[in-house]
Amino acid sequence: MSDVIHKKIEDLTPYIYAMRRDLHKHPEAAWTEFRTASIVAKRLVELGYALTIGKDAVSKKDMMGVPKPDVLKRHQERAIEQGADPKFVALMDGGLTGMWADLPCGGGPGPKFALRFDLDSNDAEECALPEHKPFKEGFSSINKGAMHACGHDGHVAVGLAVAEVLAGMKDQLKGSIRLIFQPAEEGVRGAGPMVEAGCCEDVDLIVGAHIGFQAAKKGDIVCGAKGFLATTKWDVRIIGKSAHAGAAPQEGKNALLAACAATTNLHAIARHGEGATRITVGRLEGGQGRNVIPPNAFMALETRGVTSELDAYMTTEATRILKAATDMWDCTYEVEVMGGTKSGESSLEMVSKVREIAQTMPTFSNIMDIKDFGASEDFSHMMAVVQRNGGLGTYIQVGTDKTAGHHNDHFDFEEEDLLPMAEIILKVVNAYLAK
Repeated sequence: MSDVIHKKIEDLTPYIYAMRRDLHKHPEAAWTEFRTASIVAKRLVELGYALTIGKDAVSKKDMMGVPKPDVLKRHQERAIEQGADPKFVALMDGGLTGMWADLPCGGGPGPKFALRFDLDSNDAEECALPEHKPFKEGFSSINKGAMHACGHDGHVAVGLAVAEVLAGMKDQLKGSIRLIFQPAEEGVRGAGPMVEAGCCEDVDLIVGAHIGFQAAKKGDIVCGAKGFLATTKWDVRIIGKSAHAGAAPQEGKNALLAACAATTNLHAIARHGEGATRITVGRLEGGQGRNVIPPNAFMALETRGVTSELDAYMTTEATRILKAATDMWDCTYEVEVMGGTKSGESSLEMVSKVREIAQTMPTFSNIMDIKDFGASEDFSHMMAVVQRNGGLGTYIQVGTDKTAGHHNDHFDFEEEDLLPMAEIILKVVNAYLAK
């Protein structure tokens, strides 16, 4: 079966490349992935998968950081103009762009194996330099303010290729397959609503994968990850009172100074003895004019912790400081949670299985068992849920030579490295579900 899988992926190479380039040209950020998701949904139905989509796949009440209805409407219209299937776009009204697809196997009872692929792009403007391959070859982003700068376009292309191969080999497998296509990974806000909708129910095994990241060069593979940082993303609005800055400053309530006091003290939160924590105020703005006491301020901030408990410590402390700073300047504040995910660690048993398979693939010259991830990834939420229910999970990183780091406007990767990514995913599934 190993040679058969390799040959099937080789045969699908033109499809993988073409799909990756099409998706790269039409990037869609969190909760607006209408075109991308409609392409995925249509193909999965064609392949015979049972589709769960829209309100059945995403818990609306648990969604975070959703664009305004008029913005969503514009993205839906654009998606249809760019070739999305209106039937599927209608099912995703309100930004419900997640889905999962189930495939029962013909080899008898067995575990349910889930694979997660992320759909969304970054909020970024792609560079337009002659040496940038997507620009040079005509597949750079045509959607202003959106760019696939992390490789999710490649992940979706791999996911659809994997779906096709699995549909063709289902009678040689036992149990069942679940393919999860997740929106809003950037900002870590898509996994939670999908988990609440049931994407991980009865799942025994789960795998996520990423091109590049800690697998920094061609030939690398990282078979598992630990140290996923739990995180919480907040938008904070501080409300004060305007006044004439010269004639009556005493009548004002300075929201911008309250925000500044909060910012300096948030970064002074005591670190915790039980593990690493982070806090960042990434954006601070406010005020209306040079002669007006600022009645408003806005802060975009995030906390992180190497465990979910440590992230909770940071959010508790952040709440205390926000209250103290706004009280000091006689202002009030409001918090909107824009994203968040759990910490996690790959199951060592599954890491060993991935290593065993990687050793049979000449593509991989540098096989690493497990590395500290050192950042946040929404997949850790799904993996933690599966593990809590007695299952196994891991997160695979496949090496590639990048033109720039992830989330950089010059980012690109070697498309040929998507092939071993698809192959190792299929071989891991086969190792657990083969009759």
